Amino acid sequence: MWAVAFACVVSFMGIGLVDPILPALSAKLHATPSQVSLLFTSYLLVTAVAMLLTNMVSSRIGPKRTLIAGLVLIVIFAGLAGTSDTIGGIVGFRAGWGLGNALFIATSLAVIVASASGGFGGAIILYETALGIGIAVGPLLGGTLGGISWRGPFYGVSVLMFIALIATITLVPKTPKPAERTSLVAPIAALRHRGLLIMSLTAVFYNWGFFTMLGYAPYPMHLSEHRLGLVFTGWGLLVAVFSVAVAPRLQRRFGTAKTLYANLFLLAVVMAVIGAYTDSATTVIVAVIVCGAFIGINNTLTTQAVMTVAPVPRPVASASYGFVRFIGGGLAPFVAGKLAEHFNIHVPFYAGAAAFLIAIAVLATGHRILTDAEAPAEEATGPAHAVAEIVTVGRTGEANDQAPIVVAVDAGPAAAAVTAAAADLAERLHAPVDLLHVHEIAVVGDEAVDRESYEQARDRVRAHLDALAARGVPAAGHILRSVADHGHAGSVIARHAEAVGARLIAIGRPSHGGIAHMLDGSAGERLIAEAGCRVLVVPPDAEGAQDHEGRQRIGANG
Repeated sequence: MWAVAFACVVSFMGIGLVDPILPALSAKLHATPSQVSLLFTSYLLVTAVAMLLTNMVSSRIGPKRTLIAGLVLIVIFAGLAGTSDTIGGIVGFRAGWGLGNALFIATSLAVIVASASGGFGGAIILYETALGIGIAVGPLLGGTLGGISWRGPFYGVSVLMFIALIATITLVPKTPKPAERTSLVAPIAALRHRGLLIMSLTAVFYNWGFFTMLGYAPYPMHLSEHRLGLVFTGWGLLVAVFSVAVAPRLQRRFGTAKTLYANLFLLAVVMAVIGAYTDSATTVIVAVIVCGAFIGINNTLTTQAVMTVAPVPRPVASASYGFVRFIGGGLAPFVAGKLAEHFNIHVPFYAGAAAFLIAIAVLATGHRILTDAEAPAEEATGPAHAVAEIVTVGRTGEANDQAPIVVAVDAGPAAAAVTAAAADLAERLHAPVDLLHVHEIAVVGDEAVDRESYEQARDRVRAHLDALAARGVPAAGHILRSVADHGHAGSVIARHAEAVGARLIAIGRPSHGGIAHMLDGSAGERLIAEAGCRVLVVPPDAEGAQDHEGRQRIGANG
């Protein structure tokens, strides 16, 4: 797990590693800015097309082998880019690097989750940490190595990824292949779903503005490689902090759609300021750093919106979204250079600002789809477009008119004890049981991962329903869907309990703590804060359970 996390750090470094050396490449290789911008274009366009292949490859050879293949390609092509003496050679090698990057990013988060010993929450925190370190340190390392030679950042990535490759081969356990193979056409076919298509097109224009800033803003700053590295380190820090810590809070407070509208508008304002004041290096520097905050928010919430509206499996939705959005990112830097050459240096940034405004307009066409997908089922106004938040897996016994006991189970050690305690209470109170399991999709930056497959979630619910049926307890089993941080699962359970008029909610004691507990937000804590009834917390040993106000203890065996 740590080996993959290290590789993730290096991969995220690559986002800003090249920026500090762009002016140096232009000067030393006698290339125009538009020619240098092809480093982004070849890299991102190949990444876009390769996203269509990643699921097909991973479902046939397994996530670990796919990850290793990506690392091998990055090591080879990053090293070759450092040996090249022409801008055309570097552009070509960056294309091979992009293929490796697509294979890597499509599987890295899933491999970390699969090999994590600290549970799902701990794996997500580890990935978030890698994201923060990589984005923040990458430009600084790029500026430091670039100050020695423009070849330094390329060699640096190759060496660091080689270390990560050896560690991954030797330390990461073999990961099982998915139960079903993914076809090559599945990501393209998924775009027929209007919600996924709208969010992907929104991301095209967002990425157009984003990569215009990333690929062209270094030129009007007129800074050395090292100082450019410091500027983009400040930018990267804000991207990481606002992506992981701020975006989820804004989403809970204002909702995804409203936050994205405001955020895209503010990005347009910042880009327009850069366009108007390209003659002021200080203004451009400050604007670029501030831009990091808005980019961090947008990366997280756009990905979350995609996973919320997409009625297809998470890997397919990720591939479809990645394919479309990287096209905008790949074309933007090259077009920016051409606009500057044919008009002036202000025009590319005005075009970037316009792209952000177009993204708002595109997003608005899917406003109802997104708000319905986020809303509880009874509040949705367009059920034909909404993604079902709740799926009933099965029922057992004859329900009565008593208020139900809601029992939430996960894959933790207390799940069996929670079900047994709920059965005891149901027998004593002659109440039915509403059995819930939350199918979580965690979003970290612009990546997403399932805690489990839908089939695994369904089988888990059925197993607990069988246990309740053996006790003669009437029960209904449901899968709830959560696309957010781990704490959001608690909100989803509380909302369902209120809708069914639950008399009590039974949960297992949270299995993670420390930093993961503090940053990820415990689902149990969120549930206790938002529940409208008592919450019974059952420990894994099943010797007793305590409600959240500490007023009673109830043994698992009555």
